[in-house]
Amino acid sequence: MIRRRRASVPVLLALAVAAALYWAQQHSESRPRPSPPASGTPAPAAPQSSNDNDLVAHLYAERRSNVVVEVAGQVERTLRDDNQGSRHQRFVVRLSPVLTLLVAHNTDLAPRVPLERGSAVRLRGEYEWSAQGGVLHWTHRDPGHRHQDGWIEFDGRRYQ
Repeated sequence: MIRRRRASVPVLLALAVAAALYWAQQHSESRPRPSPPASGTPAPAAPQSSNDNDLVAHLYAERRSNVVVEVAGQVERTLRDDNQGSRHQRFVVRLSPVLTLLVAHNTDLAPRVPLERGSAVRLRGEYEWSAQGGVLHWTHRDPGHRHQDGWIEFDGRRYQ
C-alpha cells in the first residue's frame, strides 16, 4: 500500500497566493513587469512602487534575485546578530499572511534599528530569493556606489 504525504495547509495557501499573484501580474497592463538584468554585471531593478509586497511574492514564485524593492510589514521575530564578517542585525518581517522575509541589516555601515516583535517597518533593499521566502539586504547606503541605497524606516526615523 502506497501512502501519499499530504501537503500542509500553509504550503498550499502560499502556493495558491503565489500563483494568483503571478497570474494577476501576467494579465495586468497597468503595472510593468521588472525587466531582467542586462548581460554583464547584473544591476538591481528600480522599485516598481512605494509598496512592493506583491512584487516580492512574484519574485519568490519565480525564484528571482537582485531586485531592489520597497516593502512594508511587521517584525515577526528578531534573531541573533550575524557576526561572521560584516556584522548584520537580523529579523523576520511578515509581508502577508503567507510570506515572510529575512532582513540582514549591515550594522557596520548603518545604525542598529531598535526593533521588537510587532514593530511596523518600511524597508528598501535588494531582494535575494531563498526557499524560506527570501532575504532583503543592502538596507543601507552603499559606500562603493555600486548599489542603490537602501534604508529601514521605523518609528518616524530612517536608518541607513
